[in-house]
Amino acid sequence: MMRFKNAKYLFLIAFVVMGISTDAQRILSLQQALEQAYQFSPRMQNVKLSLVQSEHNLKAQRASLKSNFSLNITPLEYSKNREFNSQLSQWYTVEDYTSLGNFRVTQPILFTDGVISLNNTFSYRENTSTSNMGSSGFDGFTNNLSLRLDQPLFTYNQTKLQLKELELAYENASLNYALQELSVENMVTQAFYKVYQSQMELNVSTEDYQSRNQSHEIIKNKVEGGLVAKEELYQSELDLLSSKSSMQNDQVTFENDKDNFKQMLGIPLEEEIMVLADVSVLPVDIDVSKAIKSGVDNRMEIRQREIAIEQGQFDLIRTNASNEFKGDLSLELGLFGQDEALSDVFQDQTNSQNISLGLTIPLWDWGEKKARMKASRAALEMNQNDLRDEEIDIKLNIRQVYRSLQNLLIQIEISRKNVENAQLTYEINLEKYKNGDLTSMDLNLVQNQLTQNKNALTNAIINYKLELLNMKIQSMYDFENNKEVAPNFSPKNKK
Repeated sequence: MMRFKNAKYLFLIAFVVMGISTDAQRILSLQQALEQAYQFSPRMQNVKLSLVQSEHNLKAQRASLKSNFSLNITPLEYSKNREFNSQLSQWYTVEDYTSLGNFRVTQPILFTDGVISLNNTFSYRENTSTSNMGSSGFDGFTNNLSLRLDQPLFTYNQTKLQLKELELAYENASLNYALQELSVENMVTQAFYKVYQSQMELNVSTEDYQSRNQSHEIIKNKVEGGLVAKEELYQSELDLLSSKSSMQNDQVTFENDKDNFKQMLGIPLEEEIMVLADVSVLPVDIDVSKAIKSGVDNRMEIRQREIAIEQGQFDLIRTNASNEFKGDLSLELGLFGQDEALSDVFQDQTNSQNISLGLTIPLWDWGEKKARMKASRAALEMNQNDLRDEEIDIKLNIRQVYRSLQNLLIQIEISRKNVENAQLTYEINLEKYKNGDLTSMDLNLVQNQLTQNKNALTNAIINYKLELLNMKIQSMYDFENNKEVAPNFSPKNKK
């Protein structure tokens, strides 16, 4: 593994060339830019809201499995109707005043998917019925207390399935949030280094312009002294204007990149910023086998594929339950009491029982269930294929990133050597130019070569930094700090 000496540089972007005062500027490191994006990025805000939604849906479902208490009160209900009694073949008038309250406790049973409920209805009623044969009525109190069990039979547990689905939905939202964090880190890092890259290109083009301005003064003095022909001066002026144009173009690119970067971070465009970039090149030892194992074991996309398979199995259960043989069992025990005096309502109560068993027996569905089952199995098999393909893609991408990193280290070393050689070549040829042994056109070629090599070195360093980040995302392992990359959210710990 190659080692680079004196490779750590700190650059103040948007400040070196322009000389802008830092009094009203915000200085951003890469970490600060990431924190800004995590907080204000519209994409992160949306996935955060999606996570909150899934979390509270799960909390609501878990709360629904606990005992539910309700109290319904009807202070007054009055009715007066003329009705016909077909058995007695006569009309009569019914007038009814009622006040009642119902207290209800329901408790879902997660293990059996049944529901047990306790009901108590207490009421006061004043009722009169008048007909041709006379009148009768009731004026007193009633109380109806009952305990009821409703239990589905011979079918799947819908309550358990729904709870599991919401747990998976919350886990999936948490994984998506963590994935978006990695995506934002990737985008912000690329934009951050793009600002740095455009600044370095502006630095190089500014140096080029200053060097050409210096050589222009030299040729100008030589022409005035009659040492060279005026054609050299014309060529020098053209080279100087071309260099100035390149510098201005780089300035425009730099300002545009800064504006795009500010938009990504949610920073007002009017605010001046500069970035503090650490572009040290310390080669990182990467164990490709460890990277592949970590990627297959920890990549959140793998877990998302597994969740899709589990959800597909739930769909299979639901499909299989369509047009199935199933039953419903209801058991109810109660006490009913009534009396005109409130104190006697509970003295002599009547026991009541109710048992109901219902069965649903499918006879013929014209192959609907069979067709739906085949469709569900096909969808489940596609999810399983996606899981296998995802694992292969992870291994493939990690291997490609590893090779790219090795190649970039070589490119950095070559680019650094090219810059050193081009710098020495330029200094030698500049002396020749000053002594009249070299034309301005030849010096221009040397100057262009130096500029290109400096930009190539900057690009190689940035590409290596970005590819290291790509390896971190692909393998879910930070080889620079020798630690696993863990999601910020762990739904299994939130109960």
